[in-house]
Amino acid sequence: MTLIQILVLIPLAVLIGTLTSRAWRTTLIMGSSVLAVYWLQPATPIRNLDFWLPTLAIGLTVLVWTTTMQPRPETDSQLPANNLAAGLILAGLILTLAATRYVAPLCCLTASRPPAISGVLMAVTISAMLVLAVSRVSPRGWLAPAGILLLIGLFFLLKSPSLSEWASHILRSATGQESSLASPLDLRWLGYSYLAFRLLHVLRDGQQGRLKPASLTDFISYALFWPAYTAGPIDRSQHFLTELQPGETAGTLPRVRLRPDYLTAGGSRILWGIFKKFVLADSLALIAISPQNAAQTTSTGWLWVILYAYSLRIYFDFSGYTDIALGLAGLMGITLPENFDRPYFKTSLTAFWNSWHITLAQWFRAYFFNPVTRSLRSKRKLPVWGILFISQVSTMALIGLWHGLTWNFAIWGIWHGLGLFINNRWSDWLRPHSARWAGQTGLNRMLQSGSWLLTFHWVVLGWVWFALPDTGQSLVVFQRLLGIFQ
Repeated sequence: MTLIQILVLIPLAVLIGTLTSRAWRTTLIMGSSVLAVYWLQPATPIRNLDFWLPTLAIGLTVLVWTTTMQPRPETDSQLPANNLAAGLILAGLILTLAATRYVAPLCCLTASRPPAISGVLMAVTISAMLVLAVSRVSPRGWLAPAGILLLIGLFFLLKSPSLSEWASHILRSATGQESSLASPLDLRWLGYSYLAFRLLHVLRDGQQGRLKPASLTDFISYALFWPAYTAGPIDRSQHFLTELQPGETAGTLPRVRLRPDYLTAGGSRILWGIFKKFVLADSLALIAISPQNAAQTTSTGWLWVILYAYSLRIYFDFSGYTDIALGLAGLMGITLPENFDRPYFKTSLTAFWNSWHITLAQWFRAYFFNPVTRSLRSKRKLPVWGILFISQVSTMALIGLWHGLTWNFAIWGIWHGLGLFINNRWSDWLRPHSARWAGQTGLNRMLQSGSWLLTFHWVVLGWVWFALPDTGQSLVVFQRLLGIFQ
């Protein structure tokens, strides 16, 4: 989100949080989230793609709800009235946005003119028929696995440069544009990674029977919640739906009363986030390491300076957006999970990853690390350290690849996986000696300081792989950081 967009969304959050009943609040959150998905989506070189990508995000969300969380009556009757109304509101919003192309003063909420309304009407009709068909299929069959494969497949398409360029070539040809200009950067689907994590969580928990039915309005509000749509945090549906309808009793939806301290806390969180993102992070970006200045910087000292600058910049940028998201949600009376807890002050890599992008680490721990660990323990005769090595390295490699399907992101993930494994082995070795050293204050302080220094610089050096796109350039930077010049 840009600063202008944030300033526009602040009064909307206050309005939703203070002036509406609980029933209306949920409806307004759903409607504003749908509109925000279109408004926040940046322009793309491919014609009308900035309209179709948000539309596809909405369609995927409705299909996942139909697959997993739709209240299914015992008889094969029509959808409940409130869900039908929510579906009509969604269709009406999409068609209204498409119709703005014909009204010059009102065009456009999207980055470019929407496509012809006839094509949008056809897409909405086909989507509605697909939703009705899916609603009549058993949720315990093939639907959830198919949905998981679809979401992961789209992720690979968007994150792989070669696949993205291939898709851009096809889309350019389909829209009558010059296909030779296709680029991996053409497919900029804002917020898809975070949306995919939410939908994958719902599909997986739905398979295991850990979800309760939810209305379409509630689920759209959860999946597309605009404060957290672009940069997280990744909330669980169970928690968010409780926040959305706190203390709900049968048929009773009292008026929401947002306390003044919520407004103060939310507003101060937003201001702090704006300062971190648009003052600190953007200022540090001027000197932070990049492919250009990494190639031009030959001094070991200055290379460390720009690497430290990048380390601070990425923290202030990401945590600043998180503060803004939590503040905006707080203005609406909704508490999102924390995503950062002073990570650079931690004295172990395990503690760092328990405080950096917390919701992402928790997601991978719940849906990959724990299942893999259980599987290896039950089916493989491996030592405990071997199981831990495989689980930690593979989990962190996937976290790296989530940022992009490149060698450098994979190496960054493996770097942290190896660091976590070493950290675990060191902690196990140190544990028997801790009681003996408990009264030695000086020794403990020295160990704590040394642990912090090692942890911090392991993370800082790891950013070399993250910040630079080329493995060869990253190795050259490592050589220069160590004072080795070619």
